[in-house]
Parts: sequence; C-alpha cells; structure tokens
Amino acid sequence: MTTLEFAGDPLPLLPTTPAPPPDPVPATSGTSLRDTLAQAHVSALRAQAALQKLMLRTVAAPRPTTPAAAAPAVAEEGAFKPLAHTPVTTLTPAQLAQLAAGDIAGVFGPAYDQGEANPDLRLAAGKTLVLTGVDGLTRTGLTATCDTTDLVEAAVQAAQVVALRLGLHLCLPDATFVQQHSGHAEGVAGGGLELTVLAAGLVPRPHVKVEAHFRGGGRVSDLVVAVHEKPGTPIGPERGGTVPAWLGRKGATGERAMLSEFHLAHLAHGDQGIAFGPEFAHYTGTKATRLPNGGLLLVDRVLHLHGRRGELDGATYETEYDSPADSWYYADTANDSMPNFVYMETSLQAALLIGYYLGPTLSTPDATMSLRNLGGTATVLREVDLRGKTIRQRSELVSTTILPGSSLQSFRYVLSCDGEPFYQGETLFGYFSDEALANQTGLDAGRSVPTWLAENPAPVRRLDIAARRADPSAPLVARNKLALLDHVDVVDGGGRHSLGYLHSVRRIDPDEWFFTRHFHLDPVIPGSLGVESVIHALQEWLLDSGLADDLRDPGFIVPVGAEFTWKYRGQFLPTDGETRLEAHIKDVRRAPGRVRVTADASLWKPGLRIYELTDLAVELRERGAQPW
Repeated sequence: MTTLEFAGDPLPLLPTTPAPPPDPVPATSGTSLRDTLAQAHVSALRAQAALQKLMLRTVAAPRPTTPAAAAPAVAEEGAFKPLAHTPVTTLTPAQLAQLAAGDIAGVFGPAYDQGEANPDLRLAAGKTLVLTGVDGLTRTGLTATCDTTDLVEAAVQAAQVVALRLGLHLCLPDATFVQQHSGHAEGVAGGGLELTVLAAGLVPRPHVKVEAHFRGGGRVSDLVVAVHEKPGTPIGPERGGTVPAWLGRKGATGERAMLSEFHLAHLAHGDQGIAFGPEFAHYTGTKATRLPNGGLLLVDRVLHLHGRRGELDGATYETEYDSPADSWYYADTANDSMPNFVYMETSLQAALLIGYYLGPTLSTPDATMSLRNLGGTATVLREVDLRGKTIRQRSELVSTTILPGSSLQSFRYVLSCDGEPFYQGETLFGYFSDEALANQTGLDAGRSVPTWLAENPAPVRRLDIAARRADPSAPLVARNKLALLDHVDVVDGGGRHSLGYLHSVRRIDPDEWFFTRHFHLDPVIPGSLGVESVIHALQEWLLDSGLADDLRDPGFIVPVGAEFTWKYRGQFLPTDGETRLEAHIKDVRRAPGRVRVTADASLWKPGLRIYELTDLAVELRERGAQPW
C-alpha cells in the first residue's frame, strides 16, 4: 500500500488507456528479419493454441458449485459497504413493529446487536408507523406497502428501514434519526412505494440519500436521513487518545471495539479530530496522513490498543476487516480468491493507522507530512477462501525513528481468519515532508538505470492482454478496475536467469480511479497495485508458456510459503506519464496439479527505478490439488 489509495464517491468506469507502441528493439546480430518474423509467428500460434485449450477445458469442466466458485451479485468499487449483513429481505407488520420498538437485532440478526446502546434509535420514533409491510429489501433500496397520504413521512420511514439494514446505527452509542434534507414531494401516495438509495456514507454522520416513487404517481426526491448522536454524547477519542467510553461498535465476535468504520472513514476523508482526537483536528482539509477510501479502504475497526499516545515503540493492537463475498476485487481478479494487493493493503493499513494514532507527527503539527510505505516482507501461511470472512489483524509497532524532515516506523503483523493465522509479515513506513518527497532519488542514488532489454536488445513477442480482456468468455484474466496492463512483451530465454524476461509500459491517466482513493488530497498510485501489475504479467506469461496445458479447470492463487520482499523508493504521481516494469523469471516448479513461477522485478517512473520486488510468485493449480 505505498503508492496508491482511494477516496470519495464511486466513479464511472474509465476506458482503458490505449497501449503505447512497443519500444524499438533491434534484432540481435546474425538474426535475419525473416527468421525473426517466423519466430514471432510460431510464438503467436503457440499462444493461440494454448489459450484455445484452456478455454475448451473451462467449458468442458465447469467450476464446481462451492462458496469459492459461486458468483454473487457484485458490489461496484466505491459502493457503500454495509456495517452488518442479514438474510432478511422482507418485513412483516410484526417485524416493522419490532423496529419501531427499537429491537433491531431481533429483526435483522445478532450482527446488529448493540446491547444497551442507542435506546432511543427506532423506526418512526414519535410518529405513527405508516409502513405496513416490506416486500423486498436490499442495501440499495426497498419496495413497501404503506397506509398514508403523507408522502414524505412514508419515504422517511422507508429510508430509516434501509439505514438500519445497512447498520448505520452501529457506530454511534446514543443516537436518533434526523432528517437532514426534508425532501421534495409531489403527486399522491397510493398504496405502496419503491425507494432507491442514491448515496450512503459515514461522513459527516451516517446517512442515506434516497428518492421514492409511489404507486399513485407520487414522488419524493432529495431526501436525506441520518443517524446523529444526542447532544453531549462523545463520538470519538479525547485529547491524549483516551476513548472516554464505549463508542457503540462491536467486533465480529461481540467484543467492544475501540474505533469503528465511522472513525476510519473520517480518517480517510473527513474530520481527523473525530477520528483520532482533538490534536489531529488541524489536519482536516489539508494534505496529511490518511487511509485510502472507497474500495481501497481495507480495514474496518480497531478492537484493542496496548500503548499510549506519545510512546512510539512497542505498542500492539488488533484490528478487523470484513471481506464481503460480493466485493469488487473478487469479481475483477484473475485469482480464485482474494488478490495479492488486498493481502498487502489490509495488513499495511492496519499497521499504519495505529502508528499514526500514537502521534509521530504531533511534535511538528504545522509541517505537511505524507505517509509512504518503504518496503517489507510477507508470506502466505495457508490457502484460505476469505469471501464473507472477517480478517483479524494483530500488529506491533516495533520502533519509531524521528529524523529531520521525516520519521520512520517499523511494524510486524499476523493476519488470522477463524482463529487460524494465514498471512504474516513486517514492513517499514516513512512520514515525509513535501521537500523530502520532491527530492527522492529512487533505488539507484539518482542514477538512471536502464532496463535489461535496453542493455540486451532482443526480438520480443507481444502478449495482447487487452484483446483477451475484450473477450467476455476469456478465462483467468483481470478485468475492470484491475485491468492494470494492456500488453506484455516477452523475450523467451531472456533475463538474468535465461528463463524468460517480461517487459511492459503503461501510460498513466491522471483521471484513473485509484487517484481519488489513494490518498485524499495526496494522490499517488498504490504500491500494492504496482506489485499487482507484475503479478498479472507473470500470470499471462504462465498461461502462454504451455506449462499449464495439462491442468484441468485451473485457478490462480497467491502461493503458500513463498516469502516475498518489496522495496519502494519513490512514488507514481498522476503527472508522471508512464509506468514501466520488467520481470526476470528465476524459478519454475511443478507438482501434481500445480505450477509455480517465481521472478524478480522492478518498476520505473520516467528516468528513475523506484520499485524492487524479490521472489514474487504466482501459482496456477487445479481446484482440489494436494498442497506441495
């Protein structure tokens, strides 16, 4: 997570940036043009044949109907993520009466329970309940029957039902519903309505913006219903980082959380004083350390902190992230399950947020400081399908070093699911002034280091990823928001290890979706997506290589037991023009039903090599294949 993140409202899908023409590469001495064309033609035929075999296997052997292979409706990147989930899709008059009595968990399930919190938060509080039934309820709206001529009141109550279904009450301890925008009504009610959620969010307070259409032709527009704390109710940490009382949120196992989705949303793009306490309020609206937002905000709650603000060594803490089965990244990845960048982002975000909470920047409160990841090492411990699961992150701030114009923090972390660890690593973050960021020298002390291909000109053959992606039936290809590469140029037998060399250039579009997500007021490409782009190149090479031709119904995974190291010494900005990557294949391993490819890689911005990746691996395996 070092050079990318996201924030703000969902953006329309952007067209893929056209691929630049390949770099001119002279043929090696002694190689005729005819031989070069023949080699390219044979390579293209081989790639086409391998792809056809893979597609035929996929058609002939469909994926089994399992939770890992199911295809739920997909939530778009940036869509509001409910704070709790329920199987309830209809409501009887009796259930509506329960909501009017404040029994939210009794209707929607235990994930909505707050015990003694929010005693006065209830449907139609102080009003006559006008809804008589809900025929269909989702996170994006409902259809209901009603008995009233008051269009606005019927729409308000329907909006309150949706707000409760989204769990908006779960991040405040003593709140009520408020109507922030009264709504514009016209026409007559009739006996029912259809309500659509136009927007939902947690900043500045949990809210839904809706419109309602009635069977009698009536309509209510511009209606906003929010959940707001009662006057005098604490909603965030006090000065010094003390949480005065329970702030209303419970974790996945029912324990009381220290900070909730509400606080992390404010850290990402809202009021940092609400998020972390009054000392941080002056960072609001300025370029400062933040979490990503939208579909790149991949940590939800802080459960426990063993440490104190101002003590910058030795703190430990536990956080949680809920990974819904309908998350956009499960739909867009070529993997069977969670893509590598989410493993990286959720662990790194969990680490950085408490490191920042303890106050490393507060000694120079007027300085503009940006947070960047500098590197780390991580290992997947076991293969696990994380759809619909809660990831628990245990992190440790190992040390903090304060330097002129910057400071460094190192962390260790372990991620668990269902009580069992599945991922571990360590990482280093830095806080940098604008001047320090402007004077970065990359990985090579400011020298312009050429790619291997520039120093070893050779014929290349192109893997056309954009063409594969354009075919909706093409298997095992990243799509939509994860369409990070359009092509890869291959030198067979090239690279440092003579096992294969990959090279790709992609233009940077300043309007690409991730710049609004990572970070608010400080846009850079997430480092994790730079790593993900190299993974995509390796995956495409593996499919093209013929190494997987004997695998039946294969799927990509993040390999277990493969320690991977990354180092970042720079950032990709919206104005940088292009990214350039190269990968050197260094190892290919085979086992029954499995193929694993390992490579070293680098990424360049114009004139500067800024990322170095060591032992990055991808694996293609048959579903159900035995472990190594």
